[in-house]
Amino acid sequence: MRIAVTGSTGFVGSNIAEVLTRAGHEVLGLVRREPGRRLLWGYSQVDFASEDSLAEALGGFDSVVHCAIANDFNRLLVDREFAYDSYVGMTQRVTRAANRVGTQVIYISTDWIMDGKGHLEPESSIGNPLNYYGYLKALSEQVIRDLAPNSAAICRIAGVMGAHRAADQNPRSQDVGFGYFVDSLVRTLREGKPFLIYSGDFVNKITTPSLAAEIGAQVERVISRRAAGTFHLVGDDAIGRLELGQLVCDVFQLDSSLLFEGEPPVEERFPAPIPIDSSLDNKATKLALGIGPTSLRKLIEAFRAELETKELKPITQPER
Repeated sequence: MRIAVTGSTGFVGSNIAEVLTRAGHEVLGLVRREPGRRLLWGYSQVDFASEDSLAEALGGFDSVVHCAIANDFNRLLVDREFAYDSYVGMTQRVTRAANRVGTQVIYISTDWIMDGKGHLEPESSIGNPLNYYGYLKALSEQVIRDLAPNSAAICRIAGVMGAHRAADQNPRSQDVGFGYFVDSLVRTLREGKPFLIYSGDFVNKITTPSLAAEIGAQVERVISRRAAGTFHLVGDDAIGRLELGQLVCDVFQLDSSLLFEGEPPVEERFPAPIPIDSSLDNKATKLALGIGPTSLRKLIEAFRAELETKELKPITQPER
């Protein structure tokens, strides 16, 4: 199939683009500017402010995976017009452009649309975001429901492990969410240094982590089955930060005595409330996509194999 990916030079998007490419699909990254390095997949510069430019780029494509976001969270708070357009406005333009040329939209969303008061929230939950980032992602989900209710897929992800496939390293270390947590922990402990696991009232304490490559493999299932609706592309296990750190130490054979808990530095805190428990249930997703078990241990083992071999190791394989 011919599949376009926005945000293909980002962390999650680059993993999705590579998995789709290695599964035999023709992948085209839609980018704002030249990537600056050679990619496994092709790319084309587009004007993301122009629906016409997007429609021209998407002509003849079966699907578009919309991963692109504005990743400067502080700017989201001080420049609301920029923030709204970067999430909701862009999702509107991508979806309308895709509708014009008959291209399916797969929108990559987040566990942070939840308010953190539930546990293993089902795919049917519309969320109740606590901060502007979650609010923008929830509004973008509604754009999909309004503009492509019968054809598009909303794919929520959480606690993503993995290595960047379009850059030499991940964009940042541990934050108050679970993003980059495992990679940062492994790199720190392999250097024999202690690792502070954030705790307290200012962090996301529980989620259902997954592996970026496995997210790509499950996106491939969504596309190949032409599935529509809301899906949770997460691992099978909800876990806390310390417990996750201990499990990573076990799988990677690292010294867990180097782990210690403490509140994040003030400069690392998110400038708004965050969900305490953002765990997502994936039972309906597994049934709809025909996906087998993806235990957290197996996902961490796959990530270790990726670091050792430099090759992606998704658990779910293409059906054909």
